[in-house]
Amino acid sequence: MDYRVVKVKEDLLVENNGKAAEVRKTLKEKGVFFLNVMASPGSGKTTLLTNLINRLKDKYHIGVMEADIDGDVDADRISKNTGVKTIQVHTSGACHLTAQMVNDAINEFDIEGLDLLILENIGNLVCPAEFDTGSNINMMLLSVPEGDDKPLKYPLMFEVSNIAVITKIDTLPVFNFDFDKCEEYIHRRNPNAKVFKVSSLKDQGVEELANYLISIIG
Repeated sequence: MDYRVVKVKEDLLVENNGKAAEVRKTLKEKGVFFLNVMASPGSGKTTLLTNLINRLKDKYHIGVMEADIDGDVDADRISKNTGVKTIQVHTSGACHLTAQMVNDAINEFDIEGLDLLILENIGNLVCPAEFDTGSNINMMLLSVPEGDDKPLKYPLMFEVSNIAVITKIDTLPVFNFDFDKCEEYIHRRNPNAKVFKVSSLKDQGVEELANYLISIIG
């Protein structure tokens, strides 16, 4: 019996990568730097972004795309606490954003006049890492309560992320978290990843991260 194997996932990613290249080209032409932020739910993405945006908004015109399966809680928080232009992106059940979704959101958002576009991706350490969004850089967050072994369990997320931020370091007295091991595991997956340690609550390490982003964005 004759049959053939169809590699659906591979085809999907090839199509996505093509659209991501289009997004990247469009944003480059408009002079917009695109930062994609990924992490687990509850890792502190929105809190850290609020802190970072308030440090950067005097230097850059910033827009934020908040992605969630449903709800507009995070978009509302960013808008109220930073005053920057914000849009909520609903994925209708999908656990990630594709480049086509990003492109559609950008078209709805109107990025004219922006210097920096930030995407807070779906809270998930697996699916978002598989899809190129067209970003200039990927930044992922790993909170202390999640444990120092996550780079071993979710390798792709760390492989595709240029920046790894260890968050909630103020909770260290409560959790058994080894910074040295975690950084070793991160660099085992991605030797070039830049690692930061922050506490948004205590405002520790955020200024250093903000300055690093400025050095990249220009």
